[in-house]
Amino acid sequence: MRILKSFLVILFLAVLSSGYSQKIYTEKDIQIIPKPVKVVINKGVFEFSGKTRYVANTEFQKEISEAIIRKFEKAAGFKPEISTKIPQHNFIQFKVDKNLSKEAYTLDVNTKNITITAQGNAGFIYALESIRQLLPEAIESKNRVANVKWEIPNVTINDEPRFQWRGLMLDLSRHFFDKKYVTEMIDRLAMLKMNVLHLHLVDDQGWRMEIKKYPKLTEVGAWRVDQENRSWNARLAVNPDEKGTYGGFLTQKELKEIVKYAASKNIEIIPEIEMPAHVSSAIASYPELACFNQRIGVPSGGLWPITDIYCAGKESTFEFLQNVIDEVIAVFPSKYIHIGGDEATKTNWEKCPLCQKRIKDEGLKDVHELQSYFVKRMEKYINSKGKRLIGWDEILEGGLAPEATVMSWRGTKGGIEATEQGHDVIMTPESHCYFNFYQGPQNEEPLAFDAYIPLSKVYEFDPVVPTMTTEQANHVLGGQANLWSEHLVGPKDSEYMIFPRLAALSETLWSTKESRDWNDFTMRLTSLLKRYDYLGINYAKSAYLVTAFSTADLVKKQINVTLKNEFPNPDIRYVLGNRSIDQNAVKYTNPLEFKETTILKASLFQNDKPVGRTFTDTIIFHKAVGHKVNYLTAYNENYKGDGPFGMVNAIRGSKNFHDGQWQAWLVNDMEIVIDLEKEESIKQVIIGTLESQGSGVFFPTQIKVLVSKDGSNYSEVGKVDRPFAVNPNSELKDFKINFESRNARFVKVIATNLKKSPKGEDSWLFADEILVN
Repeated sequence: MRILKSFLVILFLAVLSSGYSQKIYTEKDIQIIPKPVKVVINKGVFEFSGKTRYVANTEFQKEISEAIIRKFEKAAGFKPEISTKIPQHNFIQFKVDKNLSKEAYTLDVNTKNITITAQGNAGFIYALESIRQLLPEAIESKNRVANVKWEIPNVTINDEPRFQWRGLMLDLSRHFFDKKYVTEMIDRLAMLKMNVLHLHLVDDQGWRMEIKKYPKLTEVGAWRVDQENRSWNARLAVNPDEKGTYGGFLTQKELKEIVKYAASKNIEIIPEIEMPAHVSSAIASYPELACFNQRIGVPSGGLWPITDIYCAGKESTFEFLQNVIDEVIAVFPSKYIHIGGDEATKTNWEKCPLCQKRIKDEGLKDVHELQSYFVKRMEKYINSKGKRLIGWDEILEGGLAPEATVMSWRGTKGGIEATEQGHDVIMTPESHCYFNFYQGPQNEEPLAFDAYIPLSKVYEFDPVVPTMTTEQANHVLGGQANLWSEHLVGPKDSEYMIFPRLAALSETLWSTKESRDWNDFTMRLTSLLKRYDYLGINYAKSAYLVTAFSTADLVKKQINVTLKNEFPNPDIRYVLGNRSIDQNAVKYTNPLEFKETTILKASLFQNDKPVGRTFTDTIIFHKAVGHKVNYLTAYNENYKGDGPFGMVNAIRGSKNFHDGQWQAWLVNDMEIVIDLEKEESIKQVIIGTLESQGSGVFFPTQIKVLVSKDGSNYSEVGKVDRPFAVNPNSELKDFKINFESRNARFVKVIATNLKKSPKGEDSWLFADEILVN
């Protein structure tokens, strides 16, 4: 008996020393994004150690092995080695199978070894990215992490992408990003098995690529007058003689290095050189490119309409563009050249004798067909260089170039039309793919374009429209996200807008439609976000935010509040008053009812702990709630708020002035009288306002408060003056007017509109509530 016990002890110690893991892996432990096509989990694990060998027989296999080895060296403190010989166990080997599709891979993991099978480099890269996501999140750490089992479950994964085009567009024109940031983004794209980085290198506000034949494009066109203190669309016109100081550009050497690095990650860089519009930066550099040789400055901000465009009547225009394309092609080996082709206002073409002569000589009908001529001519040249042309869906207007590929952004209509004509399409509708849109409640988010695409909306995206035939669907190459950079000021802002929405998009483009499940995705996302924490990526936590939707029952003098969150079946909890959210928070189940002033705090909970920022709101029941309002100047029909009681419904507006709580006046002053229906003792009036100068919304320049007992004789009790000041942000502001306590029944508020913006445009005045205390 004693011998048997000793044997069992020895056996137990042997099992421990072998590194055997007690953990039983299940489907929930496979947290790879994008979700693989097929995963089979087997018993046991493969454990990485300093004795692990990567069997690499090509320079590329060595290169990609070294990338993950460096991660082990930093996070685990040991360094697996690379070998050309296969050891008996504890190794990772690469096998080539030409029968697999280009980006497909098979991953076989058992206790002794890992076999990666692929047609070539792309599959090998993606298999290693899957191994990376099977490993503990701490593998992303830049410093050694103790007490971690560096193991992955024994699995068999068969995987390949649904679509061949899985991309992201970075706008380098509106905000310049340097080589370092672009290469960091390449790493992050590869992690999600994305394979296209579309660089928007040219636009009105900046030319970002060195063109040696035309040095002024970067000497002049890459720099704009610094008006970063103003909102994008509130920036003033620029004098062409004023030197630009804000901007930058990438040299051809830097771009070649970016291209080479991207290729090592199976990412194709697609350059975009805009034409015929969005080229003010080029015309500022070389005025002769325009119809009337007009001198202009590089715009500092928003520009609309876009009338300074290339002259389609001058042969010199096409000579210039062909020379530019030659240098672009020498840097970018990509299959495609993107020429933009969008938002051209053709008023100059209609007046230009040379453009009109071109229309006549070529037998064209109008300026729309002239744009089609322009695009077709450039396509012919691009095709002659062995490349294919991509343009935004406006290139459909006037007739599509014979072999052009359409990038459909104005919804899916352009994409559908192009596929009907037998053209390839990349779907990037702004409804799902424009990452410059808000992703959470505007009050909680950095400034963005005034539209809304939360994480869950991105996950709903599908490049194939249900009405398409099979033949049409075969022309859909895939999709991509676009990040326009008008409102960005640096890399961290860019990261915030891209992540984690890009993870959602990666799954819609890689995984089978049948396997996609929002509930499942949100569970796997938690692991990815931990990885982003280690990597120092400034991802948005907007999906965790609790949002509140309020309605007023003025008969009962009651506010009803509904709490929501993006995640399925969220565990939302709340507290009332000034308590902390983690002190006896109550689970939210039904709309909350309030009849008195109350502080409401709410948060999403996971594992009984609050996550994300805590939602906080104070619902104030003031003396004017539910009382009659007389509008001496009517609010604008486009912004009615909550109707006649909108100023006294106790519901505050947000930075989203389309939220239904704002009333607005265009040019006119606001003049309102509130009837309290009986004399009340009052000593304060608060007016809630909004400023968003880029949208033409400005704070009032003065607010006056007058009171009366009879509604006829008023006396002024206070005013506040607020001269115009430049404000680049969207901002909510309560103007408070305090005065000595007095009895009154009627309260008159007069708010003075700015009338005209600094740009000379009509200005809006917005108000959401008048609080009387």
